[in-house]
Amino acid sequence: MRASIKSFFSSTCWPSHFVALFFVTSLVLVSCWSFLAPNFSSPLVSWSWSGEPTSSLDTEKKRASILHDEGEAPSPIAFASDHHGSREFNELDKKFKHKGTDKGNLRAHKYIKLGRIEARLAKARYSIREASKIRNMISTFQDPDYVPQGPIYRNANAFHRSYLEMEKVFKIFVYEEGEPPLFHNGLSKDIYATEGRFIHEMEKGRYYRTYDPDEAFVYYLPFSVVMLVEYVYDRGSNYNLDPLGLVVKDYIQVISHKHPFWNRSLGHDHFMLSCHDWGPLVSGYVDLLYNNAIRVLCNANTSEGFQPAKDVSFPEIKLMTGEVTGLVGGYPPSQRTILAFFAGHLHGYIRYLLLNTWRNKDQDVQVYEELPQGISYYTKLRSSKFCLCPSGYEVASPRIVEAIFAECVPVLISDYYVPPFSDVLNWNSFSVQVDVKDIPNIKKILMGISERQYLRMYKRVKQVQRHFLPNEPPKRYDMFHMTIHSIWLRRLNIHIRDQ
Repeated sequence: MRASIKSFFSSTCWPSHFVALFFVTSLVLVSCWSFLAPNFSSPLVSWSWSGEPTSSLDTEKKRASILHDEGEAPSPIAFASDHHGSREFNELDKKFKHKGTDKGNLRAHKYIKLGRIEARLAKARYSIREASKIRNMISTFQDPDYVPQGPIYRNANAFHRSYLEMEKVFKIFVYEEGEPPLFHNGLSKDIYATEGRFIHEMEKGRYYRTYDPDEAFVYYLPFSVVMLVEYVYDRGSNYNLDPLGLVVKDYIQVISHKHPFWNRSLGHDHFMLSCHDWGPLVSGYVDLLYNNAIRVLCNANTSEGFQPAKDVSFPEIKLMTGEVTGLVGGYPPSQRTILAFFAGHLHGYIRYLLLNTWRNKDQDVQVYEELPQGISYYTKLRSSKFCLCPSGYEVASPRIVEAIFAECVPVLISDYYVPPFSDVLNWNSFSVQVDVKDIPNIKKILMGISERQYLRMYKRVKQVQRHFLPNEPPKRYDMFHMTIHSIWLRRLNIHIRDQ
């Protein structure tokens, strides 16, 4: 089976289909790449777009200058109505109507729909770029629910324009192939809750989902790595992930034979989502999934192949009951008597360094491997000004969102981690990053933050909280919609042509 699948991917996907990428200066490039540096500091707080659409023979991934002022002008059909389009599409429409539904005309009809999708994306790119020129701290657009404002955003106006454009046009097709429990299903409790909740929400189809694949901007591969581990992985196999990878290979082979969309774009407009530590490894069994597709991952580790320009960092939240009831909210600053807090078992070298340096050594920096009996973990979170969020064996940690829920300023201690929604959120404004080498200096670093600055960060944590809430049903600007928005940004970054 493995040999036949390898042959399929090496010979079938490439001929006659092409995706022309033009990595114009985007929200992704403006923000995400700054997190590859040792700290969060970045002067890039605007989103700008530049570059011309590439030809169908150009396979180079282009990166325009981030500070370039020349924006991408919309194509001639960008402002055409959905019903009329350009002269070219009108002529194709007429031919389709008069010549029946043979294969050639069906292909022409699909070309019309793809062209209209690309036209809408061109219009959205142009609108976002124009919005990015307004550098107010508050969006100028009207919104009955929420108007983004303040330094928690890299550019509030550009983000708001992008979000509104997404709500107007973005559509996702969920492949129906595959059966539960491995597909269309996931766990909605415990540490992998966000993966299961996303899968279930897409299955309900309340937001963004289309059942017409020709109308879709992106295509969702609805397998669950958590469920693959639960039902396929042999726990006595000494970490042999081949059975999991082969399931994903077989699935993509099925959908690429049955539908034209994977081969048309070589996977660039497809996405997978996983909160399991092994999500990146499982994606590596299919080269095009790993290198081309949008991978929405909790384990957003740039040293292990995570690419901020095309992949999405996904929040990890531990929901023991599947609900956030009782987890959101904290004490006011005047009642936060602990400078910094962490409690957790030994799990990776960063935690080893943290525990070895601070465990039971300071009343201001309270670090526990295990809390004493009768002491509440959540009470400690709510009583602390800063909550330490070290990586474990993998870079992601549910403690980041736990801190935000408890209105405690998160202190990220990690290497190579890209925080969630960093395309639009300015993490510098509401969190602290401490390099691993500076773990012995944590108290000095946090004591160096003035009370005035801490109060600003505290208020910003409360403001950013809405973007991490896993509401049921979802509410605008919450975690579900922000995740979709991150996927939307990556789709804005590519131009697909079907030859």
